[in-house]
Amino acid sequence: MEQTNSNVTIGALFRNKVIRTLLLSTLFLQIGIWVRNYSILLFVVEKTNEDPIAVSLISVAEFAPIFLFSFIGGTFADRWKPKLTMIWCDFLSAISIFVVLMALVFGGWKVIFFATLVSSILSQFSQPSGMKLFKLHVKEELIQMGMSIYQTIFALFMILGPVLGTFVYQRFGIDVSIAVMGVAFLFSAAILFLLPADYELEEKADNSSVWQEMKDGFAYVLKSRVLTLLGGCFATAGLALGLTQPLGVFIVTEQLGLPKEQLQWLMMAFGIGMILGGGLTVGISKKVSPQILLALGMSACAIGFFVMGISKLFWLTLAAEFFSGLFNPAIQIGINTLILKNTDAAFIGRVNGILNPIFMGTMVVMMTASGWLKKTFSLVAMFETTAILFIIGTLFLVPLFKRAVVLKKSEGA
Repeated sequence: MEQTNSNVTIGALFRNKVIRTLLLSTLFLQIGIWVRNYSILLFVVEKTNEDPIAVSLISVAEFAPIFLFSFIGGTFADRWKPKLTMIWCDFLSAISIFVVLMALVFGGWKVIFFATLVSSILSQFSQPSGMKLFKLHVKEELIQMGMSIYQTIFALFMILGPVLGTFVYQRFGIDVSIAVMGVAFLFSAAILFLLPADYELEEKADNSSVWQEMKDGFAYVLKSRVLTLLGGCFATAGLALGLTQPLGVFIVTEQLGLPKEQLQWLMMAFGIGMILGGGLTVGISKKVSPQILLALGMSACAIGFFVMGISKLFWLTLAAEFFSGLFNPAIQIGINTLILKNTDAAFIGRVNGILNPIFMGTMVVMMTASGWLKKTFSLVAMFETTAILFIIGTLFLVPLFKRAVVLKKSEGA
């Protein structure tokens, strides 16, 4: 009987036109993004003879817009119609990429950074619009399962994306790679026309300014106990991941005493774990609350990083990477589900625009400091600190469990 209910739920999910359309659009977007990331990286490395400054500018072009435009994009996503916003963002991304292609034809290769910068900026407007469509058109009991499948696509491309991007560039060169990006974004835009027509959420009582709506967004988050606690989770998760993300190669060379090339197997184990974890979460999403899912993910990552920090055995480190990857999707799925369930549709963009930079900001700060910290402290201390940070992040969820118990008792009464 359980299995029948599960199948009915999955069937109901894929009968939802919005879910089907967004997932198909995401598939083409991921193709475009990963071909972009790796073809541009390899092209710049080749053109500059591995100049580290030029290579680092790619990351700047990719991540800087998250800080500069996430909240602005979220605010406008709340003001604009979500379907139209997403279509225009994908279309403008495609146009910018074809402009880059024309510049390459005439020899201006440095404009290649423009492709990453523009599409990254536009994604800060498009992504919260997609979240809003989830809120408007997907039943609450299906949101977590929908997010699980959505996250599984991202996990799948963490394995396939680098292979795809490298293959396209090495086989066909930068011109074809750029063209593939543009066509992928155009396909995504065309698919989004299948979404239901936009409609107004509500008539605004006054013609509030963008600045006022930004202030309203901050006030909304600060007044929400759930969202402020999630902000704490975002911050600690960002600190934890940023502290050790650049240090994986040292686990291989110093902790395990192996050649640096063995890092690829650890990354593969993590990626495979993410794919399986996304599928596993789809299966249990109806039975497990998002706060439990989030707590499981944070706790499992704490265990995984603790083991990686003390392990001297390759197979044990490999198992710890797989274990961390297996539960990693639970963190993103749990957080996104909690945001969607506890945020009014009119504030989805601004809430995303506030919380996402918290995660990215803390992660980048710790990534910047991790090299210096490694010179000061041992590798073991760094990984055990990451484990402790994940445990602290889990403690932010305790009030959410208490709140859920109170709500359950009041419903029973």
